[in-house]
Amino acid sequence: MSIQKPSIPKGTRDFGQKEMARRNYIFNTIRDVFRTYGYQEIQTPAQENLSTLMGKYGEEGDKLLFRILNSGDAFADVDFQKPLVSQVCEKGLRYDLTVPFARYVVQHQNEISFPFKRFQIQPVWRADRPQKGRYREFYQCDVDVIGSRSQVNELELVQMVDAVFGKLGVRVAIKINNRKVLTGFAEIAGAPDKVVDITVAIDKLDKIGLDNVKAEMAEKGLSADGIAVIEQILSLSGSFEEKLAAMRGLFNGGSASAVVSEIGLKGLDELEELFGLIGAAGVSAPVEMDLSLARGLNYYTGAIFEVKALDWEIGSICGGGRYDNLTGIFGLPDLSGVGISFGADRIYDVLTGLDLYPAGLESATTLLFAVMGADELRYVLPVAKSLREAGVAVEVYPEPSKLKKQFDYADKKTIPFISINGSNEIEAGTVNIKNLVSGEQKAFAASDLSSILEFLK
Repeated sequence: MSIQKPSIPKGTRDFGQKEMARRNYIFNTIRDVFRTYGYQEIQTPAQENLSTLMGKYGEEGDKLLFRILNSGDAFADVDFQKPLVSQVCEKGLRYDLTVPFARYVVQHQNEISFPFKRFQIQPVWRADRPQKGRYREFYQCDVDVIGSRSQVNELELVQMVDAVFGKLGVRVAIKINNRKVLTGFAEIAGAPDKVVDITVAIDKLDKIGLDNVKAEMAEKGLSADGIAVIEQILSLSGSFEEKLAAMRGLFNGGSASAVVSEIGLKGLDELEELFGLIGAAGVSAPVEMDLSLARGLNYYTGAIFEVKALDWEIGSICGGGRYDNLTGIFGLPDLSGVGISFGADRIYDVLTGLDLYPAGLESATTLLFAVMGADELRYVLPVAKSLREAGVAVEVYPEPSKLKKQFDYADKKTIPFISINGSNEIEAGTVNIKNLVSGEQKAFAASDLSSILEFLK
């Protein structure tokens, strides 16, 4: 009888020691930047009630929710004359961290202070088709502030993006638009009731091209004149100031429809204020207004962001935006928030592809004590203890073995230092340490901890 080889579900991955060292480097870099802006960490459960999740991500998003079968015999009391899913599935895996965050704020509103600044680094799940850079289980690193409408919050998001990718050594472009501007698109296109259809189509521009976007909008009932107006907008080029002036003209009745869009003009005012703050703050990464940026989540109401790596093709590695009433769906209206999510898995792929991880990152151990025999083992144990108490990562080889085997072990684990001690070192009260990178070797008094620490730097 053959034994089937074990496997994992498609769209998921195992992470070994090397991968975890790299992932923790990303998480710690992001976490450190978040904290410098006054954000503190929370966590929410992997599963939420489906009533919390459904209807928050649009029709397409709802299709990607992983539903959890009720525990026990879920089908025991099913009425097959009624919809099946609602009877056997009451919970689902979280799709993102923003909706659970909104639920958390409402549930704990009497325990927190506003503006409430939080970050989360946790996995999310989407029943998507696995492909390069797209997984069914992946981590998000979210940072949000809720309870303030000030665009200083949007500025801080841009600054944190700039700081994180600056520390990681990744060149990025930060793209910004505003959902009020997209609503203005629909108004001057003569289709104010089709803003969702328009944004869903525009959001696919990079993937399917302009002709297919136009075809999709036509299928949704937009007129040829309306599609022509949107095409005109998507074709605008030039500096921020030039795009802003052109858009103001269109929203002030300058389009073929001669419609004035007040909400579109308000969106432009917000963009002008935000870009002014960004200019004053001295952000290093290039920041541009991208009128094709739509971010296909229905809860965004203001500024929207997307970040792309300039030197590695992988799509968006960071994105987010302003939401004015996300908590309203849970009974706490008019509480505005804004946030952004770092796609840790895509960032991992970018750093791997560009070979940007620091040297020595994957070496968890600094010093290996080789073991020649029982006496030598007992001799080095107190030294190892002292070094560990001083913060040095130390391993003691678990059993006497040939030196070649122990050197091979150190090599495979990229351990930079090894200590080999025999009867001579025991008699002299010293420890012998070798730098496996440079080849330098020194003997120290076993009690001279400061000298040993200096050598291990």
